[in-house]
Amino acid sequence: MTDAASEAVEKIDVAYVARLAQLALTDDELRAFQGQLEHIIEYVRDIRQIDVAGIEPMAHAVRIQNVFRNDEPRAGLDRETVLANAPAQDGEQFLVPKII
Repeated sequence: MTDAASEAVEKIDVAYVARLAQLALTDDELRAFQGQLEHIIEYVRDIRQIDVAGIEPMAHAVRIQNVFRNDEPRAGLDRETVLANAPAQDGEQFLVPKII
């Protein structure tokens, strides 16, 4: 695609998009958003010029590594203590209203 063709494709009609989104924008807002979008498109154009041929694709910008701890059993909460905080209980479990 030539530069002229890519510029035509990358030109965004903010008023048209606002109508599609059912947004009522003032003339000042349309000009402001048009300028912002043009800056974004120019930034994308600059990024396209970077040679990334030797760079391996990544899912994240930084290396992600899980940190695991040993899974060791430990004492849980005492049943009476937990059930003491329940609005309704029968000594063994929480009681909740039937939902159907």
